[in-house]
Amino acid sequence: RAGGGSAARGYLSKILSQLKTWLNTGEVQRLVVVVTGVETGQTLERWVFAVQAFAEGENAENAAPEAKTAAVKEITKQIQAIIRQITASVTFLPLLEEACAFDLLVYARKKADVPGTWEDSDPKYITNAQEVKLRSFTTSIHQVEAAVSYKADDV
Repeated sequence: RAGGGSAARGYLSKILSQLKTWLNTGEVQRLVVVVTGVETGQTLERWVFAVQAFAEGENAENAAPEAKTAAVKEITKQIQAIIRQITASVTFLPLLEEACAFDLLVYARKKADVPGTWEDSDPKYITNAQEVKLRSFTTSIHQVEAAVSYKADDV
């Protein structure tokens, strides 16, 4: 959906580096991938990954049991399952008939140190959107809930 040029790779590299730092420090609350029509400027799809970081030293009654005991193999299986579900979403998402661009929105805690080159953005909601909840997954340090909203075909 987005060009694979060096500008796109640089954009992703910068964002992913900062995102990794924020995930490691528990600053990320949500990551949103927005797909926008280039010609219309309309948000066509909005993929939301809500992230809950478990507090360091959090005790078992406050965290899901699997969060404390999940092995790398199990986490990998959970991530593979959500990737398969995202891939399978092509069966219900409307066909995107115009050239599209994407943007990444990171919702971080107010105390997060935001690089000066980053900009605030509106949430790019979709009016009268259809929403489908996707699988969630849990690691020893995060729980991630996923959903996609999309612009339904006009009838």
